[in-house]
Amino acid sequence: MKKIILLLTSLILTTVVLTACGGETEEKSHEALSEESLKIGVTAGPHEEFFEIVKDLAKEDGLDIELVVFSDYIIPNTALAEGEIDLNSYQHEPFLLEFNEDHNTELSAAFSTVLSAIGVYSNDIKDIKDTPEGAKIGIPNDPSNSSRALVLFEEAGIIELDDEKRDNATPMDVVKNDLNVEFLELDAAQLPKMLDEVDLAVINGNFATSNGLDPTTDSLFTESVDSPYVNIIAAREENLNDPVIEQVKGYYHTDEVKDYVLDKYKGAYQPSW
Repeated sequence: MKKIILLLTSLILTTVVLTACGGETEEKSHEALSEESLKIGVTAGPHEEFFEIVKDLAKEDGLDIELVVFSDYIIPNTALAEGEIDLNSYQHEPFLLEFNEDHNTELSAAFSTVLSAIGVYSNDIKDIKDTPEGAKIGIPNDPSNSSRALVLFEEAGIIELDDEKRDNATPMDVVKNDLNVEFLELDAAQLPKMLDEVDLAVINGNFATSNGLDPTTDSLFTESVDSPYVNIIAAREENLNDPVIEQVKGYYHTDEVKDYVLDKYKGAYQPSW
């Protein structure tokens, strides 16, 4: 009997220890973001500028924000997923969802920021209606912005897309192309530098402005204001409900940021709030 009691006692103690260890592991699986300091990834140009204002507002309340500036669209999400930064600001949700699928990550949209309208640019063509036969057209090579660019040319009357594939269209889904234009999928950050090599290029607002282009005057054709591609702040899914994110949202969704966006970019960027 004593042996049985000792065995039961041992099992109970083992269960308690394992449960405690399990609870400790669960606690460590989610480390809340600091409410004193954050590292936030941004792309160079407007997103960096907007967050400089947020950074100043946060500092007044004792929250120190360090901006980490990137020049492409992949590394900021990789850095976020790997915990090198706490949040990032540069992309729209369709791009984020595509990234998650391709890289097996769990990043989520925390809140919306601004719409960065994409536009069509050219060094030689002055009106998109004058697009020549056989024109070479540069578009972003990431899937979400690639389909977004193709829809832009459909809206301009240059091509027609397969109705069933429009939301995720590729150049292979063009069903009508009377001008026989050729779409070249290129790195989004390099498109402004490729304007001498192509007839037309679809360029994201932040890359346009950081390369001296004015979306309001230089763009031949711009996507409509009801675009679903509003930019967002991205976070790791486990941190979505951390209090500091709501705090950062409060700094971003202010008149100070809104006035700067509207005054500086004259509609090329539009606040979402």
